[in-house]
Amino acid sequence: MPARTGFLSFCRALWRWLRAPCWLGVGFLVGFLGPYLVYLDSQVRSRFDDLSWDLPSRIYARPLQLRVGMPMTAPVLELELEASRYVRSSAAKLSGSFSEGNGRFVIARRSFADGDGREPAQRVAVTLASNTVTALGDADRGTPLDSARLDPARIATLYGAEQEERRVIRLEQLPPLMVAGLQAVEDREFKHHHGIAFSAIVRAAFADVAAGHVVQGGSTLTQQLVKNLFLDRGQRFTRKANEALLALLIEARYDKHRILEAYMNEVFLGQQGGQAVHGFAAASEFYFGREPRELTPAEIALLVGLVQGPSLYDPRRHPDLALARRNLVLNQFYETGLIDDAALAAARAAPLTVLESSGLAHNRVPAFLDLVRAQVQRDYPAAELERAGLSIYTTLAPSTQTLTEQALVQTLDTLGRRQPELQGAAVVTGARDGEVQALIGGRDPTDPGFNRALDAHRPIGSLVKPFVYLVALTQPQNYSLATLLDDSTVDLVQPNGTHWTPQNDDHETHGKVPLIDALAHSYNLATVHLGLALGLDKVRGLLESFGLDATINPNPSLLLGAVDLSPYDVAQLYQYFAADGHALPLRAVRSVVDAQGRALTRYTLKPGSGGYVEPARLVSYAMQEVAVTGTAHAIAAQGLGALHAAGKTGTSDSQRDSWFAGFAGAQLAVVWIGRDDNKPTGLWGATGALQAWIALFRSLPGVPLTPDQGGLELAWIDPQSGQRTQAECQGARQLPFLAGHLPEQTEHCVWQEIKQLLGGGH
Repeated sequence: MPARTGFLSFCRALWRWLRAPCWLGVGFLVGFLGPYLVYLDSQVRSRFDDLSWDLPSRIYARPLQLRVGMPMTAPVLELELEASRYVRSSAAKLSGSFSEGNGRFVIARRSFADGDGREPAQRVAVTLASNTVTALGDADRGTPLDSARLDPARIATLYGAEQEERRVIRLEQLPPLMVAGLQAVEDREFKHHHGIAFSAIVRAAFADVAAGHVVQGGSTLTQQLVKNLFLDRGQRFTRKANEALLALLIEARYDKHRILEAYMNEVFLGQQGGQAVHGFAAASEFYFGREPRELTPAEIALLVGLVQGPSLYDPRRHPDLALARRNLVLNQFYETGLIDDAALAAARAAPLTVLESSGLAHNRVPAFLDLVRAQVQRDYPAAELERAGLSIYTTLAPSTQTLTEQALVQTLDTLGRRQPELQGAAVVTGARDGEVQALIGGRDPTDPGFNRALDAHRPIGSLVKPFVYLVALTQPQNYSLATLLDDSTVDLVQPNGTHWTPQNDDHETHGKVPLIDALAHSYNLATVHLGLALGLDKVRGLLESFGLDATINPNPSLLLGAVDLSPYDVAQLYQYFAADGHALPLRAVRSVVDAQGRALTRYTLKPGSGGYVEPARLVSYAMQEVAVTGTAHAIAAQGLGALHAAGKTGTSDSQRDSWFAGFAGAQLAVVWIGRDDNKPTGLWGATGALQAWIALFRSLPGVPLTPDQGGLELAWIDPQSGQRTQAECQGARQLPFLAGHLPEQTEHCVWQEIKQLLGGGH
């Protein structure tokens, strides 16, 4: 009894001593910790209930579609593969690799999806001969293919406020070894703990001490996810406490599958400049150019190892450290039974297969991207472009872009020995589809500054003349290619009393000349006489019908190109001739696909009615003569006569602007060379822009221009009179005419008349 009384007395004394701290603790729990946990829980729910990230939009070139019979050279095909980050391999077994020998390529195509559908991974065999695709087949099955599309190169990325590279992926889309391997290395108790694992902390400490450096992390995957989503990188006690509380709350509210999936998409795994790589899907593309499911065990181990320190173990900057870390991770895979002895040995023996290029194209083609933005933003607001994870498939042809850059830069470098201030721009389109394959905005194609292809509006000079002649040839009762034009002096009194007296470039007059020759030799005087006879309003109306964002000069000087247009505007005009007399709006975007691979928008061709198809064919025929005997005869003289190209040179007043617009069977290219200060260059269209055009078409896989002759008839003409004659007559020329509009009068040459007088004798 006394003992019990003593114990009770002790308890009462102890309570008196502990009463204040206990009530203080209860007050803390009720008054602070409880509400704070409610606050933290609300933060967790607001972030996790609708877990999402701002996803950048990726911009891609066009997929290269290979077909038997299409023109292709080995260097051009290699340019395409290089742009898409394919690596040369002896066997070409892994997606994203290729082999080549004796004109035969084996390409291990990656899987991809664009607006035209999904393409699975496939090994494609391509045989080239005589600059042509002569055979195409499935390299594994040995069966022929009608066509094969290669995954397109990524050319740019549209980021929001945070330049975070991320591709959200479901856990089921990741290889099992990656999911299990991450847990084996970073958190072996993940399936069993409730957010905090004290045993893991102790085990990691012992492992680090034994190794002499950090080999395991003490934090659970949930704690690491909390750091990335909610907290800064500080080491304060309050931050550690918040980390533990948030981890417990997340584990209490969400299942392990969702937590692990969030981690796989959020974890930081690399950096390129200001672009941060988050998640295993983005890292797989960043380091290997492949989907996660296509990675080898060694590659998976490298990515898992990067979780511990993406900068320290960066395989591009520190390959030795990365290799050692990868092998350590492989050992842990083996220790936990994820791989067997053979897989361990093979993976440890494998070299680092990281691509030299990261593929994080922030903006590889700035001038072209300006055009893409302008076209896409008509349908998608900027906020959506920067956050919705769209894939934008464009019309850019990487090989054509590269070859155009080389041709323009080399020409400017050659010309610039005397004038280093020269600048240039170029636009290349598909001749029959209006797709912009290349666009160069200046001498430095990577400079995101002033875009001369779109924004430099300069006088186009004689590039306007084919449209003057087109107006004439729509009147077949009055004009044909054989019509004689007056190339005599022009003296027009202007409204202000001054005289406009244009001259030919050779300062000569040429009397009566056939219309085709007036265009081929770019005679100014003949063109002015013709334009005035047609009426300025008709010429101006034709140019305005193309919907150009430009004011068309209403004065007679319009007939000689006194109208300011950009190279892109000129390409829009000449696309009409290249597309066989059909107005095609130029397009830079093919399709837009959402983050789940579903097609949102497909941009299809909408050609105009083609009301002047046959007259346009006559103009194209005349422009083919330009490239043989006219102002662009250097095309034939320099070995490109087989292309049968059509085009027109242009030079503005005082030789301030050098232009050439020309097309063959596959591409139309417009080149401008001049100075930003608008000073004279000393160049004609033929001595400046034409030289860059020739350099480009010399390297492109060529397709000859074979104009459609539908609606036309051929006849022999005496160029001195413009009348029909016989083929045997001296100087006779065969020219096309609109069907039903051949000249009626027939000219007989002298020897033919003598032959008839002699009764047809020999």
